[in-house]
Amino acid sequence: MPDAHRSHDLPADQAPHSIWRGIHQTLQQDTVGGALLVVATALALVLANTGASEFYLSVRDVTFGPEALHLNLSVGAWAADGLLAIFFFVVGLELKEEFVAGKLRNPKTAALPIAAAVGGVAVPAVIYVLVNLSTGPDALQGWAIPAATDIAFAVAVIAVVGRFLPPALRTFLLTLAVVDDLIAISIIAIFYTDHIEFLPLALAAVPLAIFAVLVQRGVRAWWVLIPLGLCTWALIHASGIHATVAGVLLGFMVPVIATKRARVQVGTTAEGRPVYDGLAAHFADRWSVVSTAVAVPIFAFFSAGVVIGGISGLVESFQDTIALGIIAGLVLGKPIGITVTTFLVTRLPGLRLDPSIRWVDLVGMAFVAGIGFTVSLLVGELSFGVGSASDDHVKVGVLAGSLIAATIGAAILAARNRVYRRAVTAGSSTPSAGGSPD
Repeated sequence: MPDAHRSHDLPADQAPHSIWRGIHQTLQQDTVGGALLVVATALALVLANTGASEFYLSVRDVTFGPEALHLNLSVGAWAADGLLAIFFFVVGLELKEEFVAGKLRNPKTAALPIAAAVGGVAVPAVIYVLVNLSTGPDALQGWAIPAATDIAFAVAVIAVVGRFLPPALRTFLLTLAVVDDLIAISIIAIFYTDHIEFLPLALAAVPLAIFAVLVQRGVRAWWVLIPLGLCTWALIHASGIHATVAGVLLGFMVPVIATKRARVQVGTTAEGRPVYDGLAAHFADRWSVVSTAVAVPIFAFFSAGVVIGGISGLVESFQDTIALGIIAGLVLGKPIGITVTTFLVTRLPGLRLDPSIRWVDLVGMAFVAGIGFTVSLLVGELSFGVGSASDDHVKVGVLAGSLIAATIGAAILAARNRVYRRAVTAGSSTPSAGGSPD
């Protein structure tokens, strides 16, 4: 926390602000989100497989909320449908920023990571289907489970092992993960909606439109925007579409470009002129902390707590083709889909990898993209239902596959990081056009 340790030197009215700023900066670090997810997952697994199992499951399954609004949900469902909507709101903000002012605005720049994301979604799904083809239609419902990349875990791995890796590699991963999230959101909305109630869906357009008009006019008052967001979320939930889609839609409504009405001053230039951010960047900055520190860890805590049942239970899970299909999809499908698709697309005229990235770097990153935690667990719950035997096997498959993919990817990138570090230590600059360190 860069500023917190100096708070005692500040006036009393500034010290709390400095402490909060230090906490805010810490929570925005790539490694922190991954660490919180690891802690939440480990705690859930310990509680679910010890004497506290009954207490853990009873807390997860207790229900509360107004039945008339279709909101009498379990604690686990509130975490998946409610808190995770915050995560998807941040995803929606980041997606819009990328499409309006970021890397996805330029089709030529975005072509490679977009194609890689599509390959990284399609190949794991195909592998899962092939593994479960003779099992029956019930197992095939989980075809999309290994298709998602967990951006928090993946970026955290690169942050830990890849200090000297080319910055373009992290950019490639971030762009790929953003597109991956967009595809995952579309899959959830299209394939995991059993029925649609059109009246509440139409009514959801009202608070959503009011929200859009207000943010376009620069309104930032939480006591106005949050109730509108909650109304939109509740109505979309009542419509039968997964409520996390509401978070994405709300994020898409926020303006990216700073205008006279909708902007936030973030500093000044050397000449003293004010520097402004659009509201999308402002909201993403604020809500990413809530997503990282609260929403995603709580979801992980209530979703990852699978009762393994000792060695015999673990062996039983690994004999289920659902778990095997997920593991194969994450560990094999993701790196094959990303690497092969990228290779094929770079055969097209004018499309090349960034000169600082070697193919072995891309392979390591593709394995890291096989960490499919948050959205994979969510799709698993949508596919088989919370607490079912298949859902437990899904969790084992997701955790095992993500761990294996992360270990392989981290090992490759750590080795590459040592090569780049030696080059930096020797005082050499990173060569271009295929001359990166081998």
